[in-house]
Amino acid sequence: MESEKKSRTRYRVAVLGLMLGLLLLMAWNLSMGSTSIPASHIPGIIESRGAGSDGTFYDILWNIRMPRILAGVMLGGALSVSGYLLQTFFANPIAGPYVLGISSGAKLTVALAMVLMLGRGMTLSSLGMTATAFLGSLIAMGFVLLLSNRVRNMSMLVVIGVMIGYICSAITDFVVTFAEDSNIVNLHNWSMGSLSGLEWDDVRLSSVLVMVGLLCAFLLSKPIGAYRLGETYARSMGVNIRRLRILLILISSLLSGVVTAFAGPISFVGIAVPHLIRSLIRSDTPIRMIPATFLGGSLVTVLCDGIARSVFAPTELSISSVTALFLVPVVIYMMVQRKGENR
Repeated sequence: MESEKKSRTRYRVAVLGLMLGLLLLMAWNLSMGSTSIPASHIPGIIESRGAGSDGTFYDILWNIRMPRILAGVMLGGALSVSGYLLQTFFANPIAGPYVLGISSGAKLTVALAMVLMLGRGMTLSSLGMTATAFLGSLIAMGFVLLLSNRVRNMSMLVVIGVMIGYICSAITDFVVTFAEDSNIVNLHNWSMGSLSGLEWDDVRLSSVLVMVGLLCAFLLSKPIGAYRLGETYARSMGVNIRRLRILLILISSLLSGVVTAFAGPISFVGIAVPHLIRSLIRSDTPIRMIPATFLGGSLVTVLCDGIARSVFAPTELSISSVTALFLVPVVIYMMVQRKGENR
């Protein structure tokens, strides 16, 4: 009883810390960039709605930085929850949408759809991009699942997922390189992973889709918790294993597909953040992990995006370059630790 009380206290403190850190990073991201705006001036600029000499600053804050920050919150959280669900599905802490090639599959289908549409003088809507990315995620996930029936070694399966990701990325690079439409320049930036150029309509649509996926994952907390204890135990608790697996695939594919549709592939957030959160709250209970993982993914993504666009401003790095720099050491540590445990 006492240990459970300490666990709850630790969880609440961790969640409050994540929320506070996220709010501070959002404020920092609003003020930093190629045009620095003092944090103390931001409330007045937004309240004035750009009246007088604050028009340019208001446009930068409200129409450029704010949508980008909120998109980072939603998409980073979605990617982390997707990674947690995949790690649950494969019972392996180094599974994730980027490592297993799922993000690359979504990137490929979106790139093909955009090139075909632009070649005919049409544009692909945000909803169309999301649907296309979702389809690509499902196709890549299907390949991984098909191979998982023949390859029982999870380390080998991860290597195969990485190879699938390389193949999809190579085809995407060919498509982007040889496309004739000048608008494909934007596609190249997107294919490297970027939150740049997102507007309020993108934030609204992505937020709705992410919240639907997050709600579905949260409602499955109890079945997921039973599933983590073994299929036999889950069946004894009345869990339909086949249906649960299908739902895990659909939800994780939806979340990773939404991220890829709007921001391109963002590396290593989905694999590293669940591990960091698990170490922070010292619990693997899904009802706790899902909200905390969402907050952790949001915090890491907003931090990395702020670094990507402000450190070398006005030159902007791809967000995947920054996330890889910070999170690859975490992934290496996880793999080494897992290898040591298996000896």
